[in-house]
Amino acid sequence: MGKVTVFAGESGAGKSYICAGNIVKATQDQGIFVVLIDSENALDESWLHALEVDTSEEKLLKLNMSMIDDVAKTVSTFMTDYKAMPEEDRPKVLFVIDSLGMLLTPTDVDQFNKGDMKGDMGRKPKALTSLVRNTVNMIGSHNVGLVCTNHTYASQDMFDPDDKISGGQGFIYASSIVVAMKKLKLKEDEDGNKVTDVRGIRAGCKVMKTRYAKPFEGVQVKIPYETGMNPYSGLVDLFEKKGLIVKDGNRLKYIDSAGTEVKEYRKNWTGELLDKVMSDYANKADPVVNIEVADEEVVTEKLEQE
Repeated sequence: MGKVTVFAGESGAGKSYICAGNIVKATQDQGIFVVLIDSENALDESWLHALEVDTSEEKLLKLNMSMIDDVAKTVSTFMTDYKAMPEEDRPKVLFVIDSLGMLLTPTDVDQFNKGDMKGDMGRKPKALTSLVRNTVNMIGSHNVGLVCTNHTYASQDMFDPDDKISGGQGFIYASSIVVAMKKLKLKEDEDGNKVTDVRGIRAGCKVMKTRYAKPFEGVQVKIPYETGMNPYSGLVDLFEKKGLIVKDGNRLKYIDSAGTEVKEYRKNWTGELLDKVMSDYANKADPVVNIEVADEEVVTEKLEQE
């Protein structure tokens, strides 16, 4: 919490599905209150219910906004009231903005009303940068986070063909995590067999910026039309890249924390096995162990000095 995460990608890449759907549901499951700001008028209640999002007033505040200024005022007012609460009564809160790319400036609206669409002369990138920068400063020391989606457009630079994020680069500097998404066709059935018709999308996700791990790691998340996204989608590929699971013939091998060897075909690496790998990795990387060791070393050093 206290950080900003941006998911940017082309149309239909799964940004809203992941951010306004899956992330909101997972957040609510952890008892975190969500403020969902919809600037695209695309998040209807039935769609959210289909993704198991709780739309009750106790769990979700959904707002439709189109102006950057309105979003800024809303965040400012909310945080003012939040800070006025006794610290022990302050809930954990997540702001979700879908999307930054659709937000307007007063100049946009004024030119539209006058029928003189000559552009905002660079005001929108500055306004978005100011919005994110001020939000970071407001939420930084509190249990409040921000997740945004944004659009990307094809690059016109022949020497740098990567898609460009709309709204300038200013707000990227204030973000802790930036994920670039690309839409690919999913042509396989539930058993992983290749088919000729399109059964869904493969959301190619690459971490372009992160303050917590190695950047430019990528994974493909499969989102079938019939069943929706599997919460374990992409984990096997990630574990292979990390060296946690290794290929052994035509199967994948894993040695757990107890030294037991697990060998299974790729399609059998599902929920229970992947939970085991995540649990072992989390216990191995537990920072509490390191703190205890550090404390013991300090005590030992003091005794030796005495």
